[in-house]
Amino acid sequence: MNTKTCIIICGPTAVGKTSYAIELALKHNTQIISSDSRQCFKELNIGVAKPSAEQLEKVKHYFIDSHSIHEEVNAKIFEEYALKAVDKIFEKNDVAIMVGGTGLYIKAFAEGLDEIPEIDESVRKEIKDDYLEKGLDWLYNELKKKDPVFFAKGEMQNPQRMLRALEIKVSTGNSILEFHSKKKVKRDFEIKTVLLELPREQLYNNINFRVDEMIANGLLKEAESLYPYKSLNSLQTVGYKELFDYFDGKISLEKAVEEIKKNTRHYAKRQMTWFRRYEV
Repeated sequence: MNTKTCIIICGPTAVGKTSYAIELALKHNTQIISSDSRQCFKELNIGVAKPSAEQLEKVKHYFIDSHSIHEEVNAKIFEEYALKAVDKIFEKNDVAIMVGGTGLYIKAFAEGLDEIPEIDESVRKEIKDDYLEKGLDWLYNELKKKDPVFFAKGEMQNPQRMLRALEIKVSTGNSILEFHSKKKVKRDFEIKTVLLELPREQLYNNINFRVDEMIANGLLKEAESLYPYKSLNSLQTVGYKELFDYFDGKISLEKAVEEIKKNTRHYAKRQMTWFRRYEV
């Protein structure tokens, strides 16, 4: 009988996943795989609420500082990385912990992903160039016109997912959602999921407090150092893109901080919608 188990701790940003996962890992004397699509980038720190140096010292984490913002990281790459990491953990322990709020990454690990055809690089470049020149409204309208299926059901608040959807539609003629066959892969270990939740008012207070802490801890300086790379997919991220608008003179610093709080609250709401729909 197989006794190996991966416990997945998921939930919205600022709900307390990191502390909970570390306590659980210490209890089981095991290690953690992060499933956060931004904490894997070594150049991003304050703005992605990485575990502290002290927390990382207590428990080994996989997929933290594992990649550069200049590398492509997606759900398929994460799936392969995480499966290798969990195998490594299982060599010495029957329990592994996964923690994070990127729903698609968790789904990829737990159920596998459908194969999607390779995209022609010229198509990818043309779409990205158009997006950088014409902005989010252009991307929104292109998807509305060319891929009404994704427009109606996909992640229309996530520029990276939107760009990917448009690339696939233009390259293959099919919506990315048509490649999601819902055929689940059976893993050779047990998966248990824990969804952390808080009353909305408390969660939103946590988010607002954390953003103020990030600013106090030097987020402005961190964003300034990343400004030359603001067009990279990895930096289309709440907490950085608002400050890039401030640096560009589009909004005041006060407005940028307000926008970070508002966009983080919206992101937390989308995360909960995903996890409830996914029925973790």
